[in-house]
Amino acid sequence: MGAELLQRELSIALFKKMLLIRKFEECLSLLASKREIAGVVHLSIGQEAVAAGACATLNDEDWIVSGHRAHGHAIAKGVQVPSLMAEILGKETGCCKGRGGSMHIIDTSSRVISTSFVGSGFPIATGLGLSSKIQKRNNIVLMFAGDGATNTGAFHESLNLCSIWKLPVVFVIENNQYAISTRITSSSAISVISDRAKSYGIPGLTIDGNDVAKVYETLTNVVASAREGAGPSLVECLTYRLHGHYDGEQWEVYRTSDEVKEWEQKEPILRMKQHLLQQRISEIEIQMFQREAEAKVEDALSFARRSEAPDISQLAQHIFS
Repeated sequence: MGAELLQRELSIALFKKMLLIRKFEECLSLLASKREIAGVVHLSIGQEAVAAGACATLNDEDWIVSGHRAHGHAIAKGVQVPSLMAEILGKETGCCKGRGGSMHIIDTSSRVISTSFVGSGFPIATGLGLSSKIQKRNNIVLMFAGDGATNTGAFHESLNLCSIWKLPVVFVIENNQYAISTRITSSSAISVISDRAKSYGIPGLTIDGNDVAKVYETLTNVVASAREGAGPSLVECLTYRLHGHYDGEQWEVYRTSDEVKEWEQKEPILRMKQHLLQQRISEIEIQMFQREAEAKVEDALSFARRSEAPDISQLAQHIFS
């Protein structure tokens, strides 16, 4: 495992971040089942290594742009968990004051933007990259998207423009094998998404997206390259969502239980736990990390439940068109 190259402290930090994302989303799944969350919730359970590993390579001034499955990315980039929980529960104390919800997470203080329409984040990331280059700010943009989003026109237009102008944008494609219920083999004429980078003359890599160390090492290099002015790159992270497209979906219609079980054995938190045990980090310490994550999520939920919902008379405040 690539984690052998990581220092002990970094391994623990990445593990803790993945645990926090997992516990947060497990809480959301429970809340959704009780209808305490309005609308659907798209979970990234099983994909935590991409968010934790990639965002650990960024600084505070770097931006990330994501889509409708953005909780993990937001937490990894630094959005405060109570603020995020309050937003998803539609409270005034949320990062968008309860106006955005699960699929429209924006926190400019953490440099986080997410959009719900598939592929719509690519032009936004391109614009942020152009702004950085014009203003010579030396910050980069990580654009997170799923495999399905690479079939949109915005993906190709954005890669083309970023390549021409050598913009500091890194495209991270989380290939979780399915776009809603359509397997990638039925929706794409190519089997390796990173091959699409060749059409625009930029580097394209495919890595194990469930190996948090490999994600961190790869993104460390491409982020540094973008920051030095070399232009964009595309990194395809092979991973798998262990829940449905949205929580509660009947995924058995298009996936087999054997397929899910196979990927459960390769999921990132289990793999990193095994690595930490090999590094002589005890089971007791790992359980302590888990309790810390659970406590943070419990505190965030308590904060969100105590918070007030937006007043209906102020519905249009903070909304722009």
